[in-house]
Amino acid sequence: MRAAVTGAFAALGLGAILATAAASQQVADTLFNPPIPSPAYPEERGPRVGIDEAHTNFHTAGGRYLAFARLLRRDGYRVAPFAAKFSAESLTSLDILVISNALGDTGNVVVPTRPAFTDAEVEAVRRWVEEGGGLLLIADHMPMAGAAASLARAFGIHFINGYAGHDVDGEPSFRFRRADGSLAPHPIREGRSRGEAVDSVLSFTGQAFRATVAVDPVLIIPSPATLYLTQRWGVFTDSTPTMVADGFLQGATLRYGRGRVALFGEAAMFSAQRAGREEQPMGMNDPKAAQNPRFVLNTMHWLSGLLPEGEGRGR
Repeated sequence: MRAAVTGAFAALGLGAILATAAASQQVADTLFNPPIPSPAYPEERGPRVGIDEAHTNFHTAGGRYLAFARLLRRDGYRVAPFAAKFSAESLTSLDILVISNALGDTGNVVVPTRPAFTDAEVEAVRRWVEEGGGLLLIADHMPMAGAAASLARAFGIHFINGYAGHDVDGEPSFRFRRADGSLAPHPIREGRSRGEAVDSVLSFTGQAFRATVAVDPVLIIPSPATLYLTQRWGVFTDSTPTMVADGFLQGATLRYGRGRVALFGEAAMFSAQRAGREEQPMGMNDPKAAQNPRFVLNTMHWLSGLLPEGEGRGR
């Protein structure tokens, strides 16, 4: 099974060593435009959302998160790229900060992975959330998990800098289901009404994480699952260390002071991309991920206070 999962990673184009090589295999699906029956806010009247672009981010508002940004705008959010370093001053312009797959630099692909954020930036974000900000922190498989680990740790979350694989028929993706509890009971799962309830979410490899504080699980990694602790981006060998990932988290939320934090260990589920030479759909545009767009909007609705808080409290 180990060889099958490793082979599946390679088939998804994750065998590239350099970030630039991997990047060339994934582009935004510019035609993806799912319906939004009941937008949350009037056009350009919703919360201010900044998508981080100051930390060599693999996903940006005008790049691989184009569909994400467009979906939020159509729901009424005011979305813009956020190119400033994090500080008390810069963050005052936002209600919600989205960070997806930040890196220290494009050569930051080995262990130990350098932090994407300075200590001062981590503290600025922590204080901003404590005072009422909403943070969506998304960090994919190694090296992105390692690059964002210091920020996650500020909220009591331990990102594991590896690749999570679902040991079923060599398929690295995860299907989270209401029926088996892997899509956990949460306001994000239920939405604002019965018509917004989500029964299934698809993620695409990613990492796994654990919490050292009280959180509300959203995505619980189903069994059987393995974490591959690679030393270099996309390089797997017979001697790559592994650990069992059953029951670890790939999505969770917590309250922190007056603010809210949502953390996810996989980024493509929030995107709509075309991957590889055959331009296979990956993300919200995947036919098997029909409810992912609703899940994305529900997550944003939780961050902006349209859905109940939940019980998890980081502080």
